[in-house]
Amino acid sequence: MTVCDIDKCAGCMLCIDVCKKEAIHIEDNMVSYNAVIDEDKCVNCNACHKKCPQNNTPEKISPISWYQGWNRDDEYRSKAPSGGIGMALAKQFIKDGGYVCSCLFKDGDFYFDITNDYEQALKFGGSKYVKSNPVGIYPKVLEVLKAGNKVLFIGLPCQIAAVKAYVGAQYQDRLYTVDLICHGTPSPKILELFLKQYSKSLKTIKDIKFRLKTKMQLVVDDKGIVCKGVSDKYTIAFLDGLTYTSNCYSCKYASRERISDITIGDSWGTKVDAEEIRKGVSLMVVQTEKGEQMLKNADIELLPVDVENAVNNNEQLSRPMSIRKNRSAFFELIKKKSFNHIIFNQYKSNCLKQDVKLVLIKLGLVH
Repeated sequence: MTVCDIDKCAGCMLCIDVCKKEAIHIEDNMVSYNAVIDEDKCVNCNACHKKCPQNNTPEKISPISWYQGWNRDDEYRSKAPSGGIGMALAKQFIKDGGYVCSCLFKDGDFYFDITNDYEQALKFGGSKYVKSNPVGIYPKVLEVLKAGNKVLFIGLPCQIAAVKAYVGAQYQDRLYTVDLICHGTPSPKILELFLKQYSKSLKTIKDIKFRLKTKMQLVVDDKGIVCKGVSDKYTIAFLDGLTYTSNCYSCKYASRERISDITIGDSWGTKVDAEEIRKGVSLMVVQTEKGEQMLKNADIELLPVDVENAVNNNEQLSRPMSIRKNRSAFFELIKKKSFNHIIFNQYKSNCLKQDVKLVLIKLGLVH
């Protein structure tokens, strides 16, 4: 028996935190997640079914304003994947006496933590390119809210839905939410298979990044897994939407209407100055007055944005990623062939372009 429909689990892990009998575990077969109930432990309280966002989608809200811009702190902006908006919001929120909750990578796991220490908050980020592990975070958020504190929760839309469901209506006024525009997320087992080809593992590396500004690539311990400036085959597969878990292709949150106070992502297709694009420009979609006030309070450069252009350049603001025809073949082949071999055969043209780029970089002809 599963908490939600077979292969529709988003991996928010809310059901695990809700269950008082520890009767639920996540089965990850790479193709999909499923929240499976141990019927010997289950007491049929139905709490997991009632709270699960896949069974009870939160009400979505139409945006009240749209912006593009960046963190005015040039030092942090230079280190951020895009315009550094998440950290600008976190910094101000902590300065105003609140707590911030988001994802970080540590000890081989992408897990969630909550803090009112800005230095600790600087470690947050990087979770939207692989499924993270929020187990245990929802009770911690509720505990902080019950103590009378404000909490800013930054995560994927499915995780925002989960934390809102867990804390309930009583504490929504002190819960502030920012969701990330998400294409979809693969199982961490996919990432492990990719890293294994390079004699690496999530458990042995200290740091991992999935992009350097507009350059999409895996960077492990400050070194490009292939070469800085060259997209690796994990990235090629991810960007085409090949490797996500099954639920992502029917995502309930991929629309212009959102469930958070603020939605942030890249301002793809922006017409601002080329130098600003190089430094990173973010898109901000505001759904609530709470969100509007957060943006206005933070040290953020706010500029107008062409809404239709923004939506056209962010597909997940209108629809989920469509499932790829070669996806089934990929998951069959991954049982017996290497990740890179499969992706090269399925995306020859793209892979060859990156191979040529690698040669040019090594010859010093391209930087």
